[in-house]
Amino acid sequence: MNASAALTLEQGVAQLAAMVGEEHTRLRGEAAQTIEVAPGDIQQVAEILRFAHANALSVMPYGGSTKLGWGNTFTAEIELSMKRLNQLREHAWQDMTCRVQAGCSWMAMQDVLKTHGQMVALDPLFPERATVGGIVACNDSGALRLKYGGLRDLIIGMTMVLADGTIAKSGGKVVKNVAGYDMHKLLTGSFGTLGVIAEVNFRLHPVEEHRRTWMAVGTVAVEVGPAASSLAEPLRALLDAQLTPSCVQLRLFRDECALDIRVAAPPECLGEYETRIRNICGTLVIRKSGEEVWNARQQLFDDNEALVLKVSVLPTEICLLATELNQWTAGDGTDVEIVAQATGLMMVAVHSAADAALVVLVERLRARVSNSGGSVVALQIPGRLRGSVDVWGPDRGAFSLMREIKRRFDPGRILNPGRFMGNI
Repeated sequence: MNASAALTLEQGVAQLAAMVGEEHTRLRGEAAQTIEVAPGDIQQVAEILRFAHANALSVMPYGGSTKLGWGNTFTAEIELSMKRLNQLREHAWQDMTCRVQAGCSWMAMQDVLKTHGQMVALDPLFPERATVGGIVACNDSGALRLKYGGLRDLIIGMTMVLADGTIAKSGGKVVKNVAGYDMHKLLTGSFGTLGVIAEVNFRLHPVEEHRRTWMAVGTVAVEVGPAASSLAEPLRALLDAQLTPSCVQLRLFRDECALDIRVAAPPECLGEYETRIRNICGTLVIRKSGEEVWNARQQLFDDNEALVLKVSVLPTEICLLATELNQWTAGDGTDVEIVAQATGLMMVAVHSAADAALVVLVERLRARVSNSGGSVVALQIPGRLRGSVDVWGPDRGAFSLMREIKRRFDPGRILNPGRFMGNI
């Protein structure tokens, strides 16, 4: 336990077990110095945080453990498992809203909503295992963001437990809600450093029952490989057209460059959409594609030795930057795989045997995108590179404000201390 805490490890385990039950409390870790505790309701979450706050014990909330490697690493004294808070508490299908506990897996939630032909219009990574709370805490989103927006557009309310054990609520259960501060927007993407997300209220959309995906194939040059720049003009024209596609993504791999386009529409209209897409893409080869192409972003994480970066740029820059990345690494033994959303969010997986080359590439990329206000975050870092690659990148003028917010919400720094940018 924390040296500053006035209790032994055994006393800490006993007190936490009294709150949630012995069967939901255990020691783990190599030296068995971490207590894993799984509360069964929000009141128990509040009790645990009050206990941790009073004894200056660090706490790491987690769900499906799919993104524990994101952010700076640290070892918590209490690991707060949300796996028992896993229910869809309310589905007001007439109002197209729902309320779900943070420990519910994304797919389990969607399966229930689908019975009424509805969904939360978001496609995060690892939906089978990732939980609602973890997805919100990391602000994960996929290609559906183009049509429906990100998490902050879909969340209408939240119940959270603050560092001192206070249970707080933000927003409400209806879409048109203007009561109170939007604290749920502040906690979205905070990596568990401001509070423990307990329940989330979502706005819903109809399930896309009839949809089709087309793939526009870009050019490949023998000397440098795929050239995403050949897709820049078709992408611009596509986004300017009145098509309203559900998803558009750019894929750049070793021997492939493609633009994936998915449209949801009545079956009798899909043929017309295909004609319009072919006209927009001009001389590019257009093929019908299966749904598996939308798993490309997740597949970048399959290789644990790959450095995976999240790059945020202007939508107009994704094709140019993808081409530049491919040119920078051509011929030096480094492989780059890119999946970029039309919104300007890019996932870049870099494979290289030379660690120094990876560090240089990250620095060069950060310098390249900083001029236009972009950012580069290292989501997956091979163990050998931990400490050599900065996870979050340089301060862009927000660290002082974020540290003050952290101080106000968690003055004792017990919630995921140091995990977020600026070691918040």
